[in-house]
Amino acid sequence: MKQESDVLARIGDHYQKMSKNHRKIAEYIRQNYDEAVFMTAAKLGETLGISESTVVRFASGLGYDGYPGFQKALEDCVRGKLSSVQKINIKYGRSSQSEVLTSVLTSDMEKIRDTMEHLDSNAFETAVKTILKAETVYIMGLRSNEPLAGFLHFYLNMIRGNVVLLRSTSISETFEQMIRIHERDCFIGISFPRYSMRTLKAMEFANDRNASVIAITDSVNSPMNLYSSCNLLARSDMVSIVDSLVAPLSLINALVVALCLKCPQEVKKNLEVLENAWNNYQVYMNDEIDYIDEDAVLGGMPTVDIPAGMA
Repeated sequence: MKQESDVLARIGDHYQKMSKNHRKIAEYIRQNYDEAVFMTAAKLGETLGISESTVVRFASGLGYDGYPGFQKALEDCVRGKLSSVQKINIKYGRSSQSEVLTSVLTSDMEKIRDTMEHLDSNAFETAVKTILKAETVYIMGLRSNEPLAGFLHFYLNMIRGNVVLLRSTSISETFEQMIRIHERDCFIGISFPRYSMRTLKAMEFANDRNASVIAITDSVNSPMNLYSSCNLLARSDMVSIVDSLVAPLSLINALVVALCLKCPQEVKKNLEVLENAWNNYQVYMNDEIDYIDEDAVLGGMPTVDIPAGMA
């Protein structure tokens, strides 16, 4: 027997000869083996809408001594901590490009739906109020979470003043940037697996200074919740070698919209100031664009409108 991925390799070897229901089981295990390992044959059958006996026959068809033998092999596989490359091969190795696209997009939609169903609306409302009343808002998200922090900072800066995006390659630099944080300020820490120790330490520092701390993370078991008084949870699973940050981005987008609705006049005023600045300082090169029949033409070729903030 091969080590670690043997059970998943067996599924791949037998897949083409499987019945419709057996393929259904195989696909579920391929994509959710870390959950399936804890399921009885009855529970797995109930989840997939098929009989327990069909699940048992599936296990036997793979060459195992009934479902217990199959479950033990699956447990060994999960314990083996498959590498990211192995996970890609297991989940998508036999898929066409269009199937990969459909699978990833479907998975992202499920994460957004799961986030909608489990998000604490009271925590969301508390976060909005906390951000609005804070004197200064500090935002931190590192590594793959940095785009989320940058997105939130960009739009918060349009909604209100005194928004600080912490950028750092060392813990000491982080503390230097937030040395003036106090009890009337707010700190937003964004971290998804693998969790950032630097972000966690910054949240601890903010908590020690009695600032309001908001965590944007993936679960109640996240260490980011240790020092936060308000937890916004969005599902983020490893799709392949990259983190799926679709649900966290949607959550942050909702947060921005909610904040805009709380202070529409301030947002309108800030946007008008920005619009005047863009026009006065030719940020979008208006002097080099000819408008013909309401279509923008640059250098003789038609172009699309440039969204705000993308110049």
